Amino acid sequence: MLQIARRPKWLGLLALLAVAIAVCLRLAAWQLGVAQDKGEVEAVKAAASRPVVDISQVLKPHSGFPATASARRVSATGAYAAAQQVLVTPRRLDGVSGSWVVTPLVIDSPRVTVPVVRGFVSDPSTAPAPPSGKVTVVMGLAPGESPTSGSVESGTMGSVDLAKYVNAMPGEFYNAFGFGISEDPAVPASAMRAVPPPLPDHGVKWRNAAYAGQWVIFAGFAVYMYLRAMRDEYEDEQEARAEALADKEISPT
Repeated sequence: MLQIARRPKWLGLLALLAVAIAVCLRLAAWQLGVAQDKGEVEAVKAAASRPVVDISQVLKPHSGFPATASARRVSATGAYAAAQQVLVTPRRLDGVSGSWVVTPLVIDSPRVTVPVVRGFVSDPSTAPAPPSGKVTVVMGLAPGESPTSGSVESGTMGSVDLAKYVNAMPGEFYNAFGFGISEDPAVPASAMRAVPPPLPDHGVKWRNAAYAGQWVIFAGFAVYMYLRAMRDEYEDEQEARAEALADKEISPT
């Protein structure tokens, strides 16, 4: 059968098969990308359409971060702890390097603290102090980040490490932090830029994912047909050779 595969006819078909497989896999990858993109768009729309609720309805102090709380929009009323404001760096926003301005919000009732990413600055010296007095913050939730260097006392951290806040501030904490969306009363414009809340967990659009699977099946079917046709030709030649030998053995001398 290897001899058949080396014939010009089958080498040409092999080249066509390679092109067909490449096209099918490329289309499968495209459809899978479409499925993921559509899933992301739907997740964003779903998160934005969900009503803003009080943070106490979503989180409990010192409890695990619920899987359904990712990017959940909540509100909380309290006062910023200005002395514990830190810069989390390095961070990037729209291709620009800089820092997140993170300030703990001490909520009135129940009295629980949650760090809030108030914005992004490219120059640390332009990070504004938080507003004083009571403020109502709408934020998108996220779980705490992995520990890195830096501390609350130094004013700079490499991540939003909630354990460092727990050690630096008294009272209860939510096992989460928020990306600030709005504040009431609104603060004056500053050099900070808003940091978009993280995208919620999202799956794929199964209809497009099924199309991706179909293209993979088409590629596999093309391989099967190529091998089947080659095997049929091989078996036909073997059968013809066997018949020729049989005729030769029974023919009169």
